[in-house]
Amino acid sequence: MTSGRLAGLRVVEFASIGPGPHCAMLLADLGADVLRIDRPNGNDQPNPVADRGRAILTLDIRSEAGRVKSLELIAQADVSIEGSRPGVMERLGLGPNDACSLNKRLIYARMTGWGQDGPLARMAGHDINYLALTSALAAVGKPGEPATVPLNLIGDFGGGSVFLAFGIMAALWERERSGLGQVVDAAIVDGVASIMSMFAGLVPSGRISLDREANMLGGAAPFYRCYLCKDGKEIAVGAIEPQFYSHLLAAVGAPAEWVKDQHDTTNWPDRCAWFAAKFLTKSRDEWANQIEGIDACFAPVLDFREAGQHPHMKSRGTYVDRDGFAHPAPAPRFSRTRATIPEDRAAEAMIADWASDKQAAAPRAL
Repeated sequence: MTSGRLAGLRVVEFASIGPGPHCAMLLADLGADVLRIDRPNGNDQPNPVADRGRAILTLDIRSEAGRVKSLELIAQADVSIEGSRPGVMERLGLGPNDACSLNKRLIYARMTGWGQDGPLARMAGHDINYLALTSALAAVGKPGEPATVPLNLIGDFGGGSVFLAFGIMAALWERERSGLGQVVDAAIVDGVASIMSMFAGLVPSGRISLDREANMLGGAAPFYRCYLCKDGKEIAVGAIEPQFYSHLLAAVGAPAEWVKDQHDTTNWPDRCAWFAAKFLTKSRDEWANQIEGIDACFAPVLDFREAGQHPHMKSRGTYVDRDGFAHPAPAPRFSRTRATIPEDRAAEAMIADWASDKQAAAPRAL
C-alpha cells in the first residue's frame, strides 16, 4: 500500500499519450494507487519519467475478456481516466454508462482536445491546433512571421492534465457530500480558454495588448524578452515593474531615465536593439554572475541538462536522479506530508490489495 495525501485513492488509467499519463503521474506522486491498463503491444510513447509510480496490467480491451476484466477493476476504483476520442470507449463497452452502472461512486475522467461534444469533437488534433482555436497561438511570435509554437506545454499540460486533475479532485470533494460519482469532461480547448482569462479581462480595457508588435508579455517589450549573448547562449529578462526595470538598467549600464517612458511602445524597437547589442558583449554566464542576485527579474536560459545543476534548483531538490533519468520532484509540496517519487508496483500485488479490502464494496471515505 502507498502513503501520502492521496493514499487509498484507486485509479484505473487506460493507456493514452500526453495529458492523461501526466495527470495519472500527478495522482501517483501524491500517493494514489494507479493501475494502468496497457495495450498488448504496449504504449506507443513509453516514458520512464511520466509513467512512474504505476502498476501496469496488459489487457486487450477490444476482447470480451479484456472488457470484463477492465469493468471488474473499475468497479473497485474511485477514478477512471481515459483519453480516447469521444465514442471509442462506448463502442468498447467501457463508456461512462457501462462503468458507472457498476460503480455509482466512480469519477469517470475523460481527457480530449476538443471535448465530448461540438462540431470538432471527433476530429483529430494536437496541442498546436487547440492553441490556434483558443487565440493563444495568435499572440505568440514576431510580427510578420508565423506564430511561434510553444512546445506542447500550454495545451496538453497547462490546459489539459492540470485541469483534468483539478476536475477529478473537485468531483471527489463533491462525492463526499452526495455519495455519487460523475463524468469529468476535460477538454484542452476549455482549459486553455480558462488560462487566457487574464487577457480576456485586460485586453478590452486596453491595459494589455495581444498584438505582437505591442504585446508586453510576448517579447515585444525590451524589458520582457530573451537576448542572445556573446557565446550564442541566451538570457531572459522580465523587469515589468519600474523598480525592477531600474535595477536592470543600472546592472547593464543603460540610461536611468528610460524607466520614465518604459511602456511607450514607440521606443521599444530602438531599446530592444540597444539591449541586444549590449548582451552580445558578454557570455551568458558572465551576465548571470553580474546580474543574478539583483532584483532585476533576470535568469539565464538553461537547457534541460543544465536546469538541474542550477544552485537554486539543486537547493530545492527540484530534480531527482533515478535510474539515470532526471525526474522532476513531486509537486506541489506540503508542510507535513512530504511527497517522494513513488516506486513502480506489480499489477498483481495492487489488484490483490484492492480485492482484499473488506470495504471494497462499501462507500469509502477518502
